[in-house]
Amino acid sequence: MAAGEQRIDKWLFFARVVKSRSLAQKLAISGAVRVNREKISHAARLVRPGDVLTISIHDRVRILKILDPGDRRGPAPEAALLFQDLTPARADAEPAVAQDDG
Repeated sequence: MAAGEQRIDKWLFFARVVKSRSLAQKLAISGAVRVNREKISHAARLVRPGDVLTISIHDRVRILKILDPGDRRGPAPEAALLFQDLTPARADAEPAVAQDDG
């Protein structure tokens, strides 16, 4: 494994995308993860900084650019430093329109 590379299941776990490494493995095997638009089917796929992940999880799609491989599963603020979230704002989250009462 070259410097800066990491298995995708470990990265998903360290970045707190999922709660356990076994869930990360299942997510990768299920076909719900793409690396640079390429669908993957195994948890041992290596990822590196600059790769863009498209993840279908919890009825939404997240797009994450890997900035750094993790060393451990740390607190959420530390995990947030591992990626840049490129997910566009959800369309159903539009602000409510004020109604004219008169």
